[in-house]
Amino acid sequence: MFKTRSVFVALVLPVLMPASAVSAAEAFTLESFFAGKSKATGSFSAINGVKRQFTVDLTGKWDGKTLTLREDFVFDDGTRDRKTWRFVKTGPSSYSGSREDVIGETRVTLQGNVARFNYLVYLDSARQANKVRFYDKMVLRNDGTVLNTALVTKFGLPVAKTVVEFEREGGRSAMTSKR
Repeated sequence: MFKTRSVFVALVLPVLMPASAVSAAEAFTLESFFAGKSKATGSFSAINGVKRQFTVDLTGKWDGKTLTLREDFVFDDGTRDRKTWRFVKTGPSSYSGSREDVIGETRVTLQGNVARFNYLVYLDSARQANKVRFYDKMVLRNDGTVLNTALVTKFGLPVAKTVVEFEREGGRSAMTSKR
């Protein structure tokens, strides 16, 4: 009887879930979302009162093994910055990532529609000062956008948070219309 119930749940659950939730979870890989053009809006807020809003234009190139993701930031005070991630696919649901201001590498793991990774970074990379750790959680949502929330810690204590919403160029439904 238990086997029958398990089979029933396995067959019925996908039917009861919204189609976009099932397909979004199955389709989420870094290369499927970030290859090509995308954009983002975000905020950074620290316990010392520093708050910054920003927009990001992203350009991703996938060569079959590595996703090179260029991020062009414009902050609310007019300052600009460019960072480039390189994510090497190491398995069906894992990557190794590096960026010019990241100390060492990060390991990205995907589970369903969620990607998690953490990394050390110098907030002042020119002077290699103010080293913090980011704990990122990226969630592919039913509307085709990705929400990234990150906790920032220093010496193991929370000091800031970042919230970023990514959207494929062409709008929220661009990813679902590609299927």
